Amino acid sequence: MRSRLALTAILFALALCVISVAQQKTPTKVRKVPAPYTEPSAPAQMYKAYCASCHGVEGKGDGPAAQALKAPATDLTQLSNKNGGQFPSARVNSVLSGTADLAAHGSEEMPVWGPVFRKMGNDNGAHAQLRVSNLTKYLESMQAK
Repeated sequence: MRSRLALTAILFALALCVISVAQQKTPTKVRKVPAPYTEPSAPAQMYKAYCASCHGVEGKGDGPAAQALKAPATDLTQLSNKNGGQFPSARVNSVLSGTADLAAHGSEEMPVWGPVFRKMGNDNGAHAQLRVSNLTKYLESMQAK
């Protein structure tokens, strides 16, 4: 009887250890922090606040958060070079707006900025589009010569 009771106690303790280890290995949910407000007419400020952490201050894909990404951050200075010397304004605009079909965009890796910008403007589509347009022009100014 004592051995059965001891065996039960050992199995119970072992089960508690397994549960404890499993809980430690379960990833915790990442808390989403709201995007900081920036002026829609300040594209450099927007880039720094929303893009530089992954794409880097100079847009080369080497921001401080880039190493943690599953897919490499795009070198934003090479968009024109990868598009036959023409800056792909419409494509960049659609990526930022969230209308482009882009697997990494909109995932946990990279947010779609259109809805975020609309919320900043109290769901004003024109306000969001002004942000997207100004940020697109800023990215065009960053292109390698």
